[in-house]
Amino acid sequence: MSKPLRVLMVEDSLEDAMLVERELKRAGYNPDCHRVQTAETLSQALERGPWDIVLADYSLPGFSGTAALELVRLQDPDLPFIIVSASIGEETAVEAMRAGAHDYIMKDRLARLAPAIERELREANVRNERRLAEQALRENEARYRAISELTSDFIYSFSVGPDGKPHYRWITDSFSRLTGYTVEDLRQAGGLEILIHPEDWPAMQKHITTLVSGAADVNEFRIIAQSGEVRWMRNYAQAEFDAGQNRTTGIIGAAQDITERKQREREMEAIVAVAGALRAPSTRASIMDTTLDQLVKLLEVDGGAVVMVDPVGGELVFEAFSGVGADEARGLRLSSGAGITGQVVAGGQPYLNNNFRKDPNIARPDLVPREGVQAAACVPLIARDETIGALWIIRATFISPAEVRLLAAIGDIAASALHRATLYEHTQRRVRHLAALHDIHKVITYSLDLHSTLDFILAEAATQLGVDAVNLLRLNQSIKMLEHVTDIGFRTRGIARSRLRLGEGYAGRAALDRRRVSVPDLNKTGGAFPLHSLLVGEDFVTYFGVPLITKGQVKGVLEVFHRSPFNPDTEWLDFLESLSTQAAIAMDNDELLTDLRRYNDDLTLAYDATIEGWSKALELRDQETEGHTQRAAELTLRLAQAIGIRDDALVQIRRGVLLHDIGKMGVPDSILLKPSPLTDEEWLVMRRHPVYAHEMLAPIAYLRGALDIPYYHHEHWDGNGYPHGLKGQQIPLGARIFAVVDTWDALRNDRPYRKSWPEDRVRDYIRQESGKHFDPEVVNVFLQLVA
Repeated sequence: MSKPLRVLMVEDSLEDAMLVERELKRAGYNPDCHRVQTAETLSQALERGPWDIVLADYSLPGFSGTAALELVRLQDPDLPFIIVSASIGEETAVEAMRAGAHDYIMKDRLARLAPAIERELREANVRNERRLAEQALRENEARYRAISELTSDFIYSFSVGPDGKPHYRWITDSFSRLTGYTVEDLRQAGGLEILIHPEDWPAMQKHITTLVSGAADVNEFRIIAQSGEVRWMRNYAQAEFDAGQNRTTGIIGAAQDITERKQREREMEAIVAVAGALRAPSTRASIMDTTLDQLVKLLEVDGGAVVMVDPVGGELVFEAFSGVGADEARGLRLSSGAGITGQVVAGGQPYLNNNFRKDPNIARPDLVPREGVQAAACVPLIARDETIGALWIIRATFISPAEVRLLAAIGDIAASALHRATLYEHTQRRVRHLAALHDIHKVITYSLDLHSTLDFILAEAATQLGVDAVNLLRLNQSIKMLEHVTDIGFRTRGIARSRLRLGEGYAGRAALDRRRVSVPDLNKTGGAFPLHSLLVGEDFVTYFGVPLITKGQVKGVLEVFHRSPFNPDTEWLDFLESLSTQAAIAMDNDELLTDLRRYNDDLTLAYDATIEGWSKALELRDQETEGHTQRAAELTLRLAQAIGIRDDALVQIRRGVLLHDIGKMGVPDSILLKPSPLTDEEWLVMRRHPVYAHEMLAPIAYLRGALDIPYYHHEHWDGNGYPHGLKGQQIPLGARIFAVVDTWDALRNDRPYRKSWPEDRVRDYIRQESGKHFDPEVVNVFLQLVA
């Protein structure tokens, strides 16, 4: 089959053109020939193209093969050009070949024409393919460079010599923006070692060896930018293998900046570590110490401190320390808003300064360590939208903004834990106060020895108030003198000789004015304290005097002393007042037995009011429907009476209902307030709340009778409840009664996670759960009660 061939002839002889065409046909071509004789017609023909080959005579009238060659080269440099001439010298032919002609054929040797054309067509095809490949390569390279320039990453190419050492060929400009170095900087430094983190250099060498061996590889490493900043990179690279040389001749790769991802991973790991570490500690002190220990471990800091806001006066109290500066800052108290800490607490924004020692806002520059501290950061501790303190770290080396973000995340966890521990300690303290008042009340009721009763009150005062010494003065009504009765905690016995007239000294003023007197610093009284001579060697700093008043009459004064600065909160002062009231009652006991019964009733109401206050606080914290506990208490008492329970047992049932979820104080907010379903591990924590209730209430004899409901109300009749899996009659009756009422009220009221049920649906559900969740007999009585 003939091969098509488009031929452009530059020939003035028609006869010669026909000879050429005949030769091409004889060689198996099907030529489509077009003959031109001038530059103008040649240019026009080239524009009409395309042509497979140009055959040009060297000598034409008014035109030449050389001129034709220049014109063809100008318009299509890859088009094969062969000179076919009757007479051309060897030197002329060589010059033509140098000018770009691909071959020359003598007209009397046309047999060479077909092989020459076949060769040139083949070579032209190779040239065209190479040109297209190079063009595609240039376009791809430009595209890859453009893509790379749009990101913070970079693409690079190495050549690899026979010695296996890589040398930069090119690298995108984003490399310089990311690292601050140029390729020339790397060449002058002798390679990559200036850029790679020293700890990652051995792994990088192994990575290069893998690539030079001909394999692709992916690795992660750190670079140190010219600014000193450390960034993480993920590198994807592959070798360019030359089969002819049987070795790797190049490496091409792309590096992705994964610093942010690494920082997030580090933050998550740190958060998990801190959260895990803070799961066990339950006291504020242990939480602070654990937090600082974790900061030293995770951020490699040289020192740290936890500063808490005094809830009474707003002072900034340095409560916990670690590392350098701990001794200097111990016991430090700053006024509200003072220094950098005050700014952080007031503004709620983190602080970072890598030249910390020169900050003019440091409240106490004299306490900053002279050596080993260059950088410092401080973040606010915020819990429930309230700033409760600040968390400090100091270090000799640079602290990055990413580390401050991590510090803030740790601070959030610590703040939540501290807030939870504060609430728990607050509750525990109230429980202890309640128990102490109850114990004092029992002693007053059953003891006929006033002195032993007062000694017991003073011992409880010293323990529960956390003071160093307590003194009690009794008012001698006949001579209007305050006289010493008993004391505790004094180093000397000078206090036993104290006698004061009404209005004399702090105790006399408290009795006369019938109000509490407080002295924050006895050292600033200038010796005007009337009992000063009796207290030599005691080293007291803080003083409180509270009049003992009962039935409108002053019975004496209760004095408390502390050997260090002390700024109590309202709860402490209220408890001090309660103790003074108890002491006054005890001193008036012989005359006021009837009044003691009235105080007994008042205290019981106070206890119950406190319990009701706790139940309301628990409802707010647990997002319970408002009034749930009160409604449940009223209906539980009605059901208990219908079942036949009477008198004191009803009182204990009511208290048990009010305290039924007290154990949730020990459940973290993140679990208790979680809007989504709890995980298996979180359910294990949640199901511990009856145990927590038992641990909180069991030591309190006064509330022991009310413990059945908080401890057992999640047990099921069929034994599938918790915490002990009790079954049937093993479950206390009060808990079985409350379980029905609790479910009834909960399902008939809206909750944050569901709408209330219709009453008929709730009845059906309780009826269905009879014998499974609920005691069948209790269910029968209940359904009759609410019918």
